[in-house]
Amino acid sequence: MTVAEDPPPPTSPEPVEVSPAEPLPILEPRQGIPPITDSRAGLERALEALAGAEGPVAVDAERASGYRYGQRAYLLQFHRRGAGTWLVDPIALPDLSALQAVLADTEWVLHAASQDLPCLRDVGLIPGSLFDTEVAARLLGRDRVGLGPLVESELRVLMEKGHGSADWSTRPLPDAWLRYAALDVEVLLDLRDLLAADLESAGKDSWAAEEFTALLAAKPPPPRTDPWRRTSGIHVVRGRRGLAAVRELWVERDEIAQARDVSPGRVLPDAAIVAAARSLPASREALAGMPEFQRPAAKRALGHWWTALERTAALPESALPPMTLPGDGPPPPRLWADRDPDAAARLAAARAYLAALSEEVNTPVENLAPPDAVRRVLWQPPTDTGPEGVSAALRSLGARPWQATLLCGGLSAAIQQRAVGDAEA
Repeated sequence: MTVAEDPPPPTSPEPVEVSPAEPLPILEPRQGIPPITDSRAGLERALEALAGAEGPVAVDAERASGYRYGQRAYLLQFHRRGAGTWLVDPIALPDLSALQAVLADTEWVLHAASQDLPCLRDVGLIPGSLFDTEVAARLLGRDRVGLGPLVESELRVLMEKGHGSADWSTRPLPDAWLRYAALDVEVLLDLRDLLAADLESAGKDSWAAEEFTALLAAKPPPPRTDPWRRTSGIHVVRGRRGLAAVRELWVERDEIAQARDVSPGRVLPDAAIVAAARSLPASREALAGMPEFQRPAAKRALGHWWTALERTAALPESALPPMTLPGDGPPPPRLWADRDPDAAARLAAARAYLAALSEEVNTPVENLAPPDAVRRVLWQPPTDTGPEGVSAALRSLGARPWQATLLCGGLSAAIQQRAVGDAEA
């Protein structure tokens, strides 16, 4: 495969009746649909092309989370000016250390990087520096920050979407999917340049730099306590034995899904788990008669589901899960007024301040600081309620330096205003 420089812009087409302000569709990659790089020889060509180019590299990854177990990457996309676009198959090429070496000192441009960084790390690809176009758009207060809408508003082109949730473990991959994958990275560098210029004009480039550094430094989250509690619809299950049924069915399903490399929802939908947990059928026949267990996938493993329910029935009361897990943070804000009126007053004052600040700096409230950090500081203020004490507390709870510096004065005032009111009362 010959790699050429990105071609010059095409000559103007014949006039068409389209408003100049109306976005135009982008239908094909600049050099056509790139072939899949799935051999060592192909990877060597990719390495040569990417190493010989300059500037940032746009990166994306496609998974098959709705079809396969876990969040493994099944296609990686790279685009660099002067190198063209490369679609790499990480299943056929599990050793990408040479690619990492070539790109380690290059700025990587991703959209919603927190979604792709884990699966990139799984294949040994770790950026040395990062630009996240979604984060940049949020800091700039853009109304729509999905890639398609953002490209439409910033670059005035329309992208064909619709394959992001496809089964990317499919081989061979259809041309329509490859076209989609190539276009996703081809627009990123132009988008990055526009957003970077706007960040600098708005005086937010240092904010963005801290956000990107934090994304790269973020450690994988610890395993969830009782991940089965995230089963969709679990809120309608009543009683501790019902919750135990959810747990046993969820664990059984997860083991089967992992062994088969299939998404758990394709083994048994959450709705079936919840239905069985609510009714707790007394026999295998009763379980088999439930509508949610009539589907072929559920039927094939009926013995597993019944075994899980038998385990549930045999559990002593002491082994049943609690209805809720004890939290290590503040209660939900709706409960503050009853549990601590002073904290509720602090929260109200802080919310008014944050709303005004958000409008002033044109950045959503949730991006001004981690919401959990703000709630914790307001629920239990630090001993030093001055700006420096509040800043230190925010940083200890995960706020970036720019966030702590920006918010500490206003949050300190919200806390101290209530304290003064208490003293006067």
